[in-house]
Amino acid sequence: MRSHGVCRSFIAVLFCLSACLSTTDAKVPVAVNGPTDLDTEVLPEPIKPGVCPKNNIDDSMFGVCAELCSQDGDCPDNQKCCSNGCGHDCMAPYKAEPIKPGVCPKNNLEDSMFGVCAELCSQDDDCPDNQKCCSNGCGHQCMVPYAGKPGSCPKILGEGLCVEMCSQDDDCPTNKKCCSNGCGHECMAPYKGKPGMCLKLNLC
Repeated sequence: MRSHGVCRSFIAVLFCLSACLSTTDAKVPVAVNGPTDLDTEVLPEPIKPGVCPKNNIDDSMFGVCAELCSQDGDCPDNQKCCSNGCGHDCMAPYKAEPIKPGVCPKNNLEDSMFGVCAELCSQDDDCPDNQKCCSNGCGHQCMVPYAGKPGSCPKILGEGLCVEMCSQDDDCPTNKKCCSNGCGHECMAPYKGKPGMCLKLNLC
Protein backbone atom coordinates (compact mmCIF):
# COMPACT_ATOMS: atom_id res chain seq x y z
CA MET A 1 0.00 0.00 0.00
CA ARG A 2 2.83 2.34 0.85
CA SER A 3 4.50 1.72 -2.53
CA HIS A 4 1.27 2.61 -4.33
CA GLY A 5 1.07 5.91 -2.40
CA VAL A 6 4.68 6.75 -3.26
CA CYS A 7 4.06 6.03 -6.92
CA ARG A 8 0.98 8.25 -6.97
CA SER A 9 2.90 11.11 -5.32
CA PHE A 10 5.77 10.70 -7.77
CA ILE A 11 3.33 10.74 -10.72
CA ALA A 12 1.71 13.91 -9.36
CA VAL A 13 5.11 15.60 -9.08
CA LEU A 14 5.98 14.67 -12.67
CA PHE A 15 2.65 16.00 -13.87
CA CYS A 16 3.26 19.36 -12.15
CA LEU A 17 6.75 19.58 -13.62
CA SER A 18 5.52 18.90 -17.13
CA ALA A 19 2.80 21.54 -16.77
CA CYS A 20 5.33 24.13 -15.53
CA LEU A 21 7.77 23.34 -18.34
CA SER A 22 5.08 23.67 -20.99
CA THR A 23 4.04 27.09 -19.58
CA THR A 24 7.66 28.28 -19.53
CA ASP A 25 8.27 27.14 -23.09
CA ALA A 26 5.29 29.19 -24.26
CA LYS A 27 6.93 32.38 -22.93
CA VAL A 28 10.29 31.84 -24.64
CA PRO A 29 10.43 33.64 -28.02
CA VAL A 30 10.93 31.40 -30.98
CA ALA A 31 13.91 32.31 -33.15
CA VAL A 32 12.92 33.12 -36.71
CA ASN A 33 14.88 33.92 -39.78
CA GLY A 34 14.62 37.45 -41.18
CA PRO A 35 13.93 40.84 -39.53
CA THR A 36 11.71 41.08 -36.48
CA ASP A 37 9.38 43.87 -35.39
CA LEU A 38 12.15 45.29 -33.21
CA ASP A 39 14.47 45.51 -36.23
CA THR A 40 11.90 47.32 -38.33
CA GLU A 41 10.73 49.74 -35.58
CA VAL A 42 10.85 53.32 -36.84
CA LEU A 43 12.68 55.62 -34.42
CA PRO A 44 11.47 59.23 -34.07
CA GLU A 45 13.28 61.80 -36.19
CA PRO A 46 15.66 64.10 -34.33
CA ILE A 47 14.38 67.62 -33.68
CA LYS A 48 15.76 70.10 -36.20
CA PRO A 49 17.67 73.12 -34.88
CA GLY A 50 15.93 76.43 -34.42
CA VAL A 51 12.62 77.51 -32.93
CA CYS A 52 9.18 77.95 -34.43
CA PRO A 53 8.16 81.49 -35.43
CA LYS A 54 5.85 83.39 -33.13
CA ASN A 55 2.18 83.41 -34.09
CA ASN A 56 0.75 86.90 -34.43
CA ILE A 57 -2.85 87.19 -33.28
CA ASP A 58 -4.01 88.31 -36.72
CA ASP A 59 -2.15 85.53 -38.53
CA SER A 60 -3.28 82.77 -36.17
CA MET A 61 -6.91 83.51 -36.99
CA PHE A 62 -6.27 82.32 -40.56
CA GLY A 63 -4.24 79.20 -39.65
CA VAL A 64 -5.42 75.98 -41.28
CA CYS A 65 -7.16 73.84 -38.65
CA ALA A 66 -5.46 70.63 -39.80
CA GLU A 67 -2.55 68.52 -38.60
CA LEU A 68 -0.30 68.71 -41.68
CA CYS A 69 2.68 67.40 -39.70
CA SER A 70 3.40 65.80 -36.34
CA GLN A 71 7.19 66.17 -36.04
CA ASP A 72 10.08 67.99 -37.68
CA GLY A 73 10.94 64.93 -39.74
CA ASP A 74 7.68 65.33 -41.67
CA CYS A 75 8.92 68.66 -43.07
CA PRO A 76 11.33 69.28 -45.98
CA ASP A 77 14.78 70.88 -45.69
CA ASN A 78 15.21 72.85 -42.46
CA GLN A 79 11.51 73.49 -41.90
CA LYS A 80 9.98 72.61 -38.53
CA CYS A 81 6.55 71.31 -37.54
CA CYS A 82 5.00 74.34 -35.83
CA SER A 83 1.64 75.46 -34.52
CA ASN A 84 -0.23 77.87 -36.77
CA GLY A 85 -2.71 78.85 -34.09
CA CYS A 86 -5.22 76.12 -34.93
CA GLY A 87 -3.30 73.12 -36.30
CA HIS A 88 0.29 72.25 -37.20
CA ASP A 89 2.13 73.05 -40.42
CA CYS A 90 5.71 73.04 -41.76
CA MET A 91 7.36 76.43 -41.32
CA ALA A 92 10.82 77.93 -41.72
CA PRO A 93 12.48 78.38 -38.30
CA TYR A 94 12.54 81.79 -36.71
CA LYS A 95 15.68 83.86 -37.29
CA ALA A 96 16.35 86.37 -34.56
CA GLU A 97 16.97 89.90 -35.73
CA PRO A 98 19.62 92.00 -33.99
CA ILE A 99 18.37 94.08 -31.09
CA LYS A 100 17.44 97.57 -32.24
CA PRO A 101 19.61 100.41 -30.95
CA GLY A 102 18.48 102.60 -28.11
CA VAL A 103 17.02 101.94 -24.68
CA CYS A 104 13.45 101.61 -23.50
CA PRO A 105 11.92 104.68 -21.86
CA LYS A 106 11.69 104.74 -18.10
CA ASN A 107 8.28 103.91 -16.67
CA ASN A 108 6.86 106.67 -14.53
CA LEU A 109 4.81 105.41 -11.60
CA GLU A 110 1.70 107.24 -12.83
CA ASP A 111 2.04 105.83 -16.35
CA SER A 112 2.73 102.24 -15.27
CA MET A 113 -0.59 102.16 -13.44
CA PHE A 114 -2.32 102.47 -16.82
CA GLY A 115 -0.09 99.99 -18.71
CA VAL A 116 -1.93 97.31 -20.65
CA CYS A 117 -1.48 93.98 -18.85
CA ALA A 118 -0.88 92.06 -22.06
CA GLU A 119 2.16 90.75 -23.94
CA LEU A 120 1.77 92.71 -27.19
CA CYS A 121 5.36 91.93 -28.20
CA SER A 122 8.20 89.68 -27.10
CA GLN A 123 11.20 91.09 -28.97
CA ASP A 124 12.25 94.22 -30.83
CA ASP A 125 11.58 92.86 -34.31
CA ASP A 126 7.90 92.47 -33.39
CA CYS A 127 7.75 96.28 -33.49
CA PRO A 128 7.62 98.58 -36.54
CA ASP A 129 10.35 101.05 -37.57
CA ASN A 130 12.75 101.84 -34.72
CA GLN A 131 10.35 100.99 -31.92
CA LYS A 132 11.45 98.57 -29.22
CA CYS A 133 9.59 95.96 -27.17
CA CYS A 134 9.51 97.53 -23.71
CA SER A 135 7.84 96.96 -20.37
CA ASN A 136 4.87 99.22 -19.64
CA GLY A 137 4.79 98.33 -15.96
CA CYS A 138 2.40 95.38 -16.37
CA GLY A 139 3.01 93.85 -19.80
CA HIS A 140 5.13 94.55 -22.89
CA GLN A 141 4.35 96.78 -25.86
CA CYS A 142 6.15 98.60 -28.68
CA MET A 143 7.57 101.99 -27.71
CA VAL A 144 9.75 104.65 -29.27
CA PRO A 145 13.24 104.36 -27.75
CA TYR A 146 14.29 106.93 -25.22
CA ALA A 147 16.30 109.85 -26.57
CA GLY A 148 18.31 111.88 -24.07
CA LYS A 149 18.16 115.65 -23.93
CA PRO A 150 20.48 117.51 -26.30
CA GLY A 151 23.88 118.59 -25.13
CA SER A 152 26.63 116.87 -23.19
CA CYS A 153 27.42 116.61 -19.51
CA PRO A 154 30.02 119.03 -18.13
CA LYS A 155 33.52 117.90 -17.31
CA ILE A 156 33.88 116.34 -13.87
CA LEU A 157 35.87 118.45 -11.42
CA GLY A 158 36.54 116.54 -8.24
CA GLU A 159 33.97 114.30 -6.57
CA GLY A 160 30.37 115.13 -5.71
CA LEU A 161 27.83 113.42 -3.48
CA CYS A 162 27.89 109.61 -3.67
CA VAL A 163 24.13 109.50 -4.23
CA GLU A 164 22.10 108.48 -7.28
CA MET A 165 19.77 111.46 -7.54
CA CYS A 166 18.76 110.63 -11.13
CA SER A 167 19.08 107.79 -13.62
CA GLN A 168 18.29 109.49 -16.94
CA ASP A 169 17.72 112.96 -18.36
CA ASP A 170 13.94 112.77 -17.94
CA ASP A 171 14.43 112.76 -14.17
CA CYS A 172 15.80 116.30 -14.44
CA PRO A 173 13.84 119.56 -14.85
CA THR A 174 13.99 121.85 -17.89
CA ASN A 175 17.06 121.19 -20.04
CA LYS A 176 19.22 119.69 -17.32
CA LYS A 177 20.82 116.31 -17.89
CA CYS A 178 21.55 113.41 -15.55
CA CYS A 179 25.34 113.46 -15.27
CA SER A 180 28.04 111.83 -13.23
CA ASN A 181 29.51 113.96 -10.48
CA GLY A 182 32.49 111.66 -9.98
CA CYS A 183 30.80 109.41 -7.42
CA GLY A 184 27.05 109.47 -8.07
CA HIS A 185 24.63 111.08 -10.52
CA GLU A 186 22.79 114.38 -10.31
CA CYS A 187 21.02 116.85 -12.57
CA MET A 188 23.34 119.37 -14.20
CA ALA A 189 23.05 122.05 -16.85
CA PRO A 190 24.47 120.76 -20.14
CA TYR A 191 27.91 121.91 -21.17
CA LYS A 192 27.97 124.86 -23.54
CA GLY A 193 31.14 125.83 -25.34
CA LYS A 194 32.23 129.41 -25.29
CA PRO A 195 31.09 131.51 -28.26
CA GLY A 196 33.45 132.11 -31.13
CA MET A 197 35.67 129.94 -33.29
CA CYS A 198 39.15 128.64 -32.76
CA LEU A 199 41.83 130.32 -34.86
CA LYS A 200 43.30 128.24 -37.64
CA LEU A 201 47.06 128.00 -37.25
CA ASN A 202 49.12 128.51 -40.37
CA LEU A 203 52.37 126.67 -39.75
CA CYS A 204 53.88 127.60 -43.12
